[in-house]
Amino acid sequence: MRKALWVAQREYKTSVRTKGFIIGLVLFPIFMGGSAVVVAVSKDRVDTTDKKVAVIDRSGVLAESLILAAEERNSSDIFDKETGKKTKPAYVIEVVEPDFDDPAGQRLELSDRVREGSLHGFIDVGPEVLHPGEDEEASRIAYYAMNAAMDDIRGWLRWPVNHRLWRARLEETGFDASRVPDLFSWLSIRGLELVSVDEKTGEVEDAKYSSEAEAILVPLAMGMLMFMMIMMGGMPQLQSVMEEKTQRIAEVMLGSVKPFEFMAGKVLGGIAVAFTAAAVYVIAGILGLKQMGLTDYVPYHVLPWFFAYMLMAIVMIGAMFAALGASCNDPKDAQNITMPAMLPILIPMFIMFPVVREPLTGYATALSLFPLFTPMLMIMRVSTPVAIPAWQPWAALVGVFVFTVISVWAAGRIFRVGILMQGRPPRLPDILRWAAKG
Repeated sequence: MRKALWVAQREYKTSVRTKGFIIGLVLFPIFMGGSAVVVAVSKDRVDTTDKKVAVIDRSGVLAESLILAAEERNSSDIFDKETGKKTKPAYVIEVVEPDFDDPAGQRLELSDRVREGSLHGFIDVGPEVLHPGEDEEASRIAYYAMNAAMDDIRGWLRWPVNHRLWRARLEETGFDASRVPDLFSWLSIRGLELVSVDEKTGEVEDAKYSSEAEAILVPLAMGMLMFMMIMMGGMPQLQSVMEEKTQRIAEVMLGSVKPFEFMAGKVLGGIAVAFTAAAVYVIAGILGLKQMGLTDYVPYHVLPWFFAYMLMAIVMIGAMFAALGASCNDPKDAQNITMPAMLPILIPMFIMFPVVREPLTGYATALSLFPLFTPMLMIMRVSTPVAIPAWQPWAALVGVFVFTVISVWAAGRIFRVGILMQGRPPRLPDILRWAAKG
């Protein structure tokens, strides 16, 4: 064990004393959270150029109300109330007389104007929108633009269009909508957590507001941090072992230490590197949230689970990658084997959103109890505001511990054979045979 610790110390110092470690420590969160940073920085950088929208109102009901709604928006919603600076584009409505003889030709003409840039888009209102019938074409409202699916105007149109249609239908019945000024008022529904009892006083506590940041961002941040630590602590073992094998350093090392001690030292060094980086990120994150007054978002109860799962993940993944690195003879072999070996790390990244949204489903539970996926998925489930059954994190920890022991045992057998094997590219049947028979 003393020799394994000596190898671990050498591996740790070699890693953390390099500029690459410091640069990676800074760049990893930038790369992983870069999109969120870009969105936050660019959210106010919008095109404020006025946008002209043509309206073909074949029903004769909506055109005037859209003009009034646009004028009201332009007078109240597009300027910053404190600075008076224009922050959103104004919507300019242009009413176009409908061509009932050649509607397709009229739509083509307006589409050409959009392509030329004289129009931003146009809305085509069917003649039967007030009382939709079986003819879908006559009762549809269509918005045409360069990127209609992502266009803000399409979303804005929903309220003035439907508000006017509701009012027109009521007026046909003879009801005076002005008698009920709040008839069309919408009320938002705030999400609240469940009511609970204070364990100390026994009094019923008011339910807290359910925060989207706490429900989504915190679990995703914990999952991404786990991914980063696995990449920093486990992934480099393949390349490191392969290089030492090809440069004959491993043969010199094996004159003083046993193969298993050599592999154990490499894995322990990866654990030390990952824990160092994790400590930096966790402490910086806590201090940053405290500075911003967001201490409620610090998941203190999750941190012990995070470090426990991270330890198992680094040992399990690190041993596997060290064994695979020992079976490689050159960088080409390592390159070919890297992507298949990374699948257990990448698959949880693809399914993290469904797991965070519905952490109690059988789908999320089953996947988080699968040992290779447990470290990332279970830590995200535990980080959500939803109360996960208490037995599941413990069962997952036991399962991943047992799988880690088996993985280290198999990896040690592969490492012992592969580290001295030369001239033969790694093949899956060979690796499985080494794991089974040594």
